[in-house]
Amino acid sequence: MTMGSTRRTVLVTGAAVLLTGCGGGGDQDEDGELARTEDIPVGGGKVFGERKVVVTQPGKGDFKAFSAICTHQNCTVSTVSDGTIDCACHGSRFSIEDGSVTAGPATRALPGKKITVTGNSIRLT
Repeated sequence: MTMGSTRRTVLVTGAAVLLTGCGGGGDQDEDGELARTEDIPVGGGKVFGERKVVVTQPGKGDFKAFSAICTHQNCTVSTVSDGTIDCACHGSRFSIEDGSVTAGPATRALPGKKITVTGNSIRLT
């Protein structure tokens, strides 16, 4: 009986430690913050794959956000360069200004996401 109780206690305690370790404080973006404004280059952007969002800055101080999921076959877009959001899976490209398709095979724009810029903080809302 003591052996079973001890083992059960260890298993339950171990599970609690694992759950706490996985869920407690591991996500620094819990308040919705994605980045600092200085992290997003003018004329470029940054992909936040874990949050499934891409943030761009087409012009100085003009921040936009879009889904990071390509509308062609649901791959996560990979980079932002030369004024486009690029998907490495099949070569689709989207405008950093409005998410519209600039090169296929995708035929639909990336859906917009809501962000708020307060001071130097960009937050997903």
